[in-house]
Amino acid sequence: MIWLFVKGGPLMYAILLISVLGLAIIIEKLWMLMRVRIDAGKFSQKIFALLKSKKYSEAIEICGKHKRFPIANVFRAGIEKRALPLSELDRLLERIGNSEIKNLERHIGGLISVIGIAPLLGFLGTITGLIKAFMAWEQAGSNITVSALATGIYEAMITTAAGLSVAVPYYLICNFIISRNKYIAYEISDYSMQLAEILSQEKAHV
Repeated sequence: MIWLFVKGGPLMYAILLISVLGLAIIIEKLWMLMRVRIDAGKFSQKIFALLKSKKYSEAIEICGKHKRFPIANVFRAGIEKRALPLSELDRLLERIGNSEIKNLERHIGGLISVIGIAPLLGFLGTITGLIKAFMAWEQAGSNITVSALATGIYEAMITTAAGLSVAVPYYLICNFIISRNKYIAYEISDYSMQLAEILSQEKAHV
């Protein structure tokens, strides 16, 4: 592997650098997704039952104990501000929900950039490698040998392979992370609407 890395030329260092950066983002995102994993339906039904029993303090306390979960933070803010008119409560829940999703999506742009840049660096290595090969050919003229072309060809092929080897798996993982974030956003939106309806109904019965 070290031999191949050296044969790939100086652009391999750039590919290695961005691959490490991308890997760090992936680890951070996957760890965050593991930490915020919760059965949103079960949690929501538990909170809704407390609200229907007018146990607001207990519901807020439970949400506070689960503050690492986005939906718990949204629910807590909504219950604490339950006296607001429905339209304002909806806007509050949407704003808090968007803030929670924004935290989940932090650094995703950096990962997408890595996925785009890695193959471009590989293709750049292809061009520089071919330039070196043709320059060697020009200098050697009719005495050209395969070994004289080998350095440039190695650089061309290895950098391309390295760039794609980084981009393809990172692309798949990035899509998984984005899909999970979208699902969490859907859950927050859906259960927040139910929360607002329940709080509005309970307030109307007062």
